[in-house]
Amino acid sequence: MPTGKINLTDLDSRNVETSRGWVQGYNAQAVTTEDQIVIAADVTIDSPDFGHLEPMVNAARAELERGGITQAPEVVLADARYWHQAQMERRVSDGLVALVPPDARKPAGARRGSDGGLYAFMRRVLASERGGALYAKRQAMVEPVFADTKFNRRIDRFLRRGRAAARSA
Repeated sequence: MPTGKINLTDLDSRNVETSRGWVQGYNAQAVTTEDQIVIAADVTIDSPDFGHLEPMVNAARAELERGGITQAPEVVLADARYWHQAQMERRVSDGLVALVPPDARKPAGARRGSDGGLYAFMRRVLASERGGALYAKRQAMVEPVFADTKFNRRIDRFLRRGRAAARSA
């Protein structure tokens, strides 16, 4: 018999890490414009944001194309939890500027094995005046969208069961 626990009311949900600890639920991702317009969003069962940069960039591009917008995004700003070296290399090779810190600003410092190469390059870019100013825009672009939803509108949980229902909410 398999070990572990399941949620009998929502078989799709998982334990995800939040700022308040672990909760049963989903992880929401969003791509916004500089003006806080959401152009792509997804609901996942993966707790960390690691590995979601590329799928979200692809979703944003697809939504823009569907909307008849031919100008592709030129710059992507994401927090350190989105760092995924293989995805970063693919973004660079397809001409998209992706500014993602390779490590969070924590006392622990750099991630193990994250010296040199793309890691060092990204740290230099983010430490530059232009890179730092551009990256500073991230917090004013996406964080207010989640803050407005969670705190002002008091929508801090999905009321429907199942990932498909949560994605359509």
